[in-house]
Amino acid sequence: MEFRLLGAVSVATEAGEVPLGPAKRRSLLATLLLRPNYPVSVQRLTEALWDDEPPARARGVIQGHVSRLRTLLVAADAEMYGVELVTQGTAYLLRMPETLIDSHRFEELVTLARGQRAVADAVTMYEEALALWQGPALTGVHPSPSLQAAAEALEETRLASVEHLAAGYGQLGEHARAAALLRAEATAHPLRESLSAALVTALRRAGRRSEALDWFHRTRRLLADELGLDPGPELADAYALALRGECEEPVPARARPGSPPRPTTPAPPPDTRTAAPHAAAAPTPPQPQPHLHPQPQSHLHPQAQPHPQPQPQPQPHPQAPLAPPTPIDLLPRAPRGFHGRAAEFTALSRAAAGEAPVCLVTGPAGVGKTAVVVQWAHRNRAAFPDGRLYADLRGFADTGEPSVLDVLREFLPALGVPPRRIPESANGAAALFRSLAAERQLLVVLDNVRDSEQVRPLLPGGARCVTVVTSRNRLRGLIASDAARPLPVDVLGPKDGTALLAGVLGQERVLAEPVAARRLAELCGGLPLALRVVAARLADHPQWTLAAMAAELSDESRRSVLLDVEDTGVRAALRLTLRQLPEAVGHHFAQLGRHPGTHLDRYAAAALAGTDPDTAEASLERMAAAHLLTRTAPDRWTLHDLVRLYARGLDADPEALPRVLDHCVATALAAAQAAEPGDEPCFTLPDGFREPHTVREFADRSAAMDWYAAEREDLALAAGAADAAGLHDRTWRIVLALWPLVVWRVRDGWAPLLQTALRAARSADDPYAQARVLALLGWVLTEEGRTAEALAHLEAAPPLAARAGDPRGEATALVNLSLAQAALGGTDEAVQGCLRAADLARTAGDGNTERLALHHLARHQLAARDWQSALDTAHAALALTPPREDPSAGRVLLVTAAGEALLGLGDEAEGIRRLDAAAREAESSGFDEGAVRALEVLLRVSAQDGFRERHEAAARRLAAGADPG
Repeated sequence: MEFRLLGAVSVATEAGEVPLGPAKRRSLLATLLLRPNYPVSVQRLTEALWDDEPPARARGVIQGHVSRLRTLLVAADAEMYGVELVTQGTAYLLRMPETLIDSHRFEELVTLARGQRAVADAVTMYEEALALWQGPALTGVHPSPSLQAAAEALEETRLASVEHLAAGYGQLGEHARAAALLRAEATAHPLRESLSAALVTALRRAGRRSEALDWFHRTRRLLADELGLDPGPELADAYALALRGECEEPVPARARPGSPPRPTTPAPPPDTRTAAPHAAAAPTPPQPQPHLHPQPQSHLHPQAQPHPQPQPQPQPHPQAPLAPPTPIDLLPRAPRGFHGRAAEFTALSRAAAGEAPVCLVTGPAGVGKTAVVVQWAHRNRAAFPDGRLYADLRGFADTGEPSVLDVLREFLPALGVPPRRIPESANGAAALFRSLAAERQLLVVLDNVRDSEQVRPLLPGGARCVTVVTSRNRLRGLIASDAARPLPVDVLGPKDGTALLAGVLGQERVLAEPVAARRLAELCGGLPLALRVVAARLADHPQWTLAAMAAELSDESRRSVLLDVEDTGVRAALRLTLRQLPEAVGHHFAQLGRHPGTHLDRYAAAALAGTDPDTAEASLERMAAAHLLTRTAPDRWTLHDLVRLYARGLDADPEALPRVLDHCVATALAAAQAAEPGDEPCFTLPDGFREPHTVREFADRSAAMDWYAAEREDLALAAGAADAAGLHDRTWRIVLALWPLVVWRVRDGWAPLLQTALRAARSADDPYAQARVLALLGWVLTEEGRTAEALAHLEAAPPLAARAGDPRGEATALVNLSLAQAALGGTDEAVQGCLRAADLARTAGDGNTERLALHHLARHQLAARDWQSALDTAHAALALTPPREDPSAGRVLLVTAAGEALLGLGDEAEGIRRLDAAAREAESSGFDEGAVRALEVLLRVSAQDGFRERHEAAARRLAAGADPG
């Protein structure tokens, strides 16, 4: 199986291409493939599918596309290749091996080509990479800005790779081959001067001097006509060599096959002036220092002297500061094995170009903030001709923080102040520092800052200085008081993480085990500190394989230990961060390790710590400010995997897990009540239930369903944690409380979770729980087409419910059993089961279950072509349907059944009217299955051509996932 972005967006299998359908579905797939194994929010998908204001039903359309795409992938046996499209909260995630994506293989081959020492090897890899292209990238998608930008980025990398391949051909002496390659691209991109320059050079070296000159003049005229520009230096130099007839000269470094192609957003190159104001100006010498007493100006102007004489150098006043003879540099050495961070470098350069900027680089412990800043500072040395100052303020160290005066006693001598002239007070030294920095072009790096107060006295004066502050805290006070520009640093992606390992261990060792190297990067969570610790262990044991280290790290109980060496490691860094927080915040943090899910809100945090939501939220805010947590949405937080493992190793309240499990039970029950008002709770509270301080409230069905969707995976993890802890009465309740979402998304892979609930119910020897879970599991299996398997579960459910004295559960089980019986041809049994279920529900006073039984009874009667009975049953069920503001899936299906019965009785006009109303209501609410069912009936039995034509078109659009309107 192959997913293609380098050309028309498509999915290729051994059986042929998967029929993806319309452009919007291809756009959705492309957006997911551009971020494989990462959740993509509905908002981002909306931006990819619509240019302007999206329609009101955009979410429903996206759900329809996702549902259809998931079906197509299942039909193509994508699971065999490890491909799965899953829902993660309010986002969608395409789990897959990235090697199945052609753009990923292209980028990997390009990266490998860059690192090759042998030109022939680099040429082979560039050829293989470019062979993956089958046309312009992302062809056939909706031309939204986000997808256009992605296509342009891929095209830029392709063109740069073409240039490097041509340069490789040139180094191998294959100039005609280079010219042929470049001519096609230069013709397609006539304004790209680098292509034209390379083509002129290749033609000249191939002995085709006249063609080289002709191509230059052609490009020169085009630049003048289209842009009003003259050729740049690169093209002009190529022309000059062709004009002189010179055949050989060294290949520029930027054109060698091993050098990286130009990125779409280039990182600042070394030794260029891109990071600060006046960056394009010529280097300025160090400014002379002001004397405390003015000197008489007795020298003649140089032009007025008839014979220039050597002038004595003016001596500074004995008490004046001395100007440094050379630019000062207190930076530590550039980190070794550094890789990536082009986006962070660009952001730093842009931020540093402002008026007297303060750049605030923040991120969690071990993410590499210092490495990023120091590497950037070394690369931009020329942008700060008056020097670079650096101080480690040790805000999170065991060794204590230096005072302001300690730091200035290093800065001021570097600026030429004799130690005896440094003021004794911190305020006086800070004032002198500001005055000396006022007219200089300095970089000041203040590393490991604890809080805003620690750094303010060290900010230089003057508009030409740039200050970069790094901190694990967000330092909002510095943003407010000094307009600091926050620049967050995130963890490394798998590709950059693997490259970091290669930078320490060597390319050969990493290339020998690429899968294990990538797994190591994933297990380290992209945290550079963790990656360097792993690299240090492997470097110390060259006989160890990367796969063996990955296997050891896979054991969560040992991972934290393995990610420490001597006094350096993840645990040590997190311990120092936590030490800076108040004790109450530390208490909340320790309980987070008992949270079974990946996300939490303030209610879950309160349950874990045994506090109220407001207190919990305040602690969460403090932890997020210290980068121990990440806020992913309002009142939604997550921990980095390594932070979570560290928290699990801390002492916590043994009641934390039971409390948060009971919070899950209570909240899921509240959501079910809001999603299906009037329904009886599907279970009673368990023994020893710990009532949460506050339970989240849901305004309506929509809010409840959004919560279910966002919390689905975390609730599944909570059920798993309860099962592992032997809390079986919590396990099945958490799963069963998800039933409104199960009903709404029945084909969304619920069977494994329900199997877990069934094991828990049997372990608890609870017939009530077993009956309820068996009924829901059997229905899901029936809907998945696993009818024979479902029947065994469903036949066991009614007797268990009767034994437990649960008439509502018995009725539900009989209804679900009837579906399996009807699917296997037992229509008469199915009708009798639904009649029995309706009686049980009526006796128990459960109108919702009675309506459900009548609805399915009507479906069975329709299957038996008993039109009048079906119509009467549907009307009886509709009479039990309470009016609601929100669209009701049940009402849609009942109206559809009534419409089908009317058509069977010959009342085509009224039948079509009912079916049309049902389809419209289903479409407006995003109930795709209801809309499909109504439209399928219209296509099958409608005899009116006008309606047939309109509904055939609508059904085709809906089946293809497009807007039904």
